[in-house]
Amino acid sequence: MGSRAARLLLISDFNMEIMAGCLRSHPGGMVGSVQTAPFGQVMPVLSGSVDDGGCHVALVWTRPESISDGYRRAKAFERVDVATVLAEVDLFAALLARHAEGVELLFVPTWVLPRSFVGHGLLEMQEGLGLTNLLMRMNLRLAERLAAVSNLYLLDAGRWFAATDALCFDPKMWYLAKVPFGSHVFKAAAHAVIAALIGLYGGSRKLIVLDLDNTLWGGIVGDDGWERLRLGGHDPEGEAFVDFQHALKNLTRKGVLLAIVSKNTEKIALEAIAKHPEMVLKLDDFAGWRINWDDKAANLLALTAELNLGLQSVVFIDDNPVERARVRDALPEILVPEWPTSKMAYRTTLESLDCFAIPALSTEDVERTQMYVAERQRQQMRQTVDSLDDWLNRLEITVTVERFSASNRQRTAQLFNKTNQMNLTTRRLAEPQLAAWSEGEGRMLHIFRVADRFGSAGLTGIVSLECAGEVATVVDFILSCRVMGKKIEECMTRHVWEMARASGAKRIVVRHLETPKNGPCLAFWQRSGFEQAAEDPHRFEWPVDRVYPAPAHIQLLDGTSASTFQENNRGES
Repeated sequence: MGSRAARLLLISDFNMEIMAGCLRSHPGGMVGSVQTAPFGQVMPVLSGSVDDGGCHVALVWTRPESISDGYRRAKAFERVDVATVLAEVDLFAALLARHAEGVELLFVPTWVLPRSFVGHGLLEMQEGLGLTNLLMRMNLRLAERLAAVSNLYLLDAGRWFAATDALCFDPKMWYLAKVPFGSHVFKAAAHAVIAALIGLYGGSRKLIVLDLDNTLWGGIVGDDGWERLRLGGHDPEGEAFVDFQHALKNLTRKGVLLAIVSKNTEKIALEAIAKHPEMVLKLDDFAGWRINWDDKAANLLALTAELNLGLQSVVFIDDNPVERARVRDALPEILVPEWPTSKMAYRTTLESLDCFAIPALSTEDVERTQMYVAERQRQQMRQTVDSLDDWLNRLEITVTVERFSASNRQRTAQLFNKTNQMNLTTRRLAEPQLAAWSEGEGRMLHIFRVADRFGSAGLTGIVSLECAGEVATVVDFILSCRVMGKKIEECMTRHVWEMARASGAKRIVVRHLETPKNGPCLAFWQRSGFEQAAEDPHRFEWPVDRVYPAPAHIQLLDGTSASTFQENNRGES
């Protein structure tokens, strides 16, 4: 979300002031303001007859009996027609989908049955009779009906109630203030909303950095040797370490990177990873490592710089509380969770972390580790050649340009909202808003895929242009840090020139909006050859009648046909 904090509107059939207070008091700056609609006015608010106060994020939290009269009757032990109840859910889903068109994001908690409600007992899962069965069907139907609404997210409210043994459904508070839940439920809900906002606006953690001894395996490899490490076998702790490694491996399948920072002798540690038969994680599962006897905070700085990631992307896991405190104190942007002393709690502790939330899972996410392994191979080749130009020529880089379309919009929005360094303005738009913007008159939004002899880096670049009369303004210029330093930026700028020429513009204007992290983008434009305005060092221009040179070592494959500007300026999305 950059520097913009969310303005939330809470819509409910019960009193939401406790929830509002939890959100307002949450640290971190993700929430700018919180308003509550009059409770009991869910349908009028969703239908647009009640002012939303200009909020761009909404949360609609209802009790199922307020949405479905059939559910209310089923709760009173009347026999109901399931199809009738699901039809009521469909009507509610339609209202939610329509309301989502007017907001940037819409969160909807699922419906939960009070644990104190016994209902039909043994028959609770029986179709057409049990309330548990019915509520599961209602939640599933809601998810199915809203699956195509890209800016609407169902939140699993069941987790908020299961996280505590305290009273969740509070009858006293209901009769006194129409507050149905205990304060701990609202605190858990607020935390989930904040975590969702962080994930949706590119703030999720992307890298887990691990210690080795007594973290990834049991024992001290330098003292015990890899053959005697506690890992797998008929050993409870060894089995726990294997399960922990499996959980880490699972996270790589959703785009989380793994790395190592350990005080050890590198040769001995790497031999253990390569040779131990119970090791789940292999060398190619790690994007990088720093294994030496240096300060771990310094090693973390060097490693994240090597991987082109910010410290705010990192989670550091170490069994040693002294090392955790050192990193926490020296590098406060890094998340350093408290780690259990029991090795058997490692897996559950890891799986309880909610800092890896992402709005979608793209091919680039799934293949991210392999991309970093390929980058390591590129850098190894770099050490074998005499010059930067020789290295770039040997990489055999290709850049493919595409229009923004339904097939790539999910990954485009993801890159749009998480990239900070090579980002012209760092504006943030959710997927529907980005699609709506691209459809405006005189606008073009193109994306770039990068590949070379070592493999594909995936969708890594975005350019958008807004043309009015003789001026073509670069609105967005975004490039993943993973491919910076290979003159991809110059290739993208050449395509900007081609876009502007096709639109009939006479000059290209670039305005850099400075943020704490996008200095590399300003540095690029300063060396780009564009003329820097004397009165404004963040404004750059280029005359379209002057050809912008294309990097000789990059093959540009244009799948957009920039010459068909008038056909393209309303997008395909």
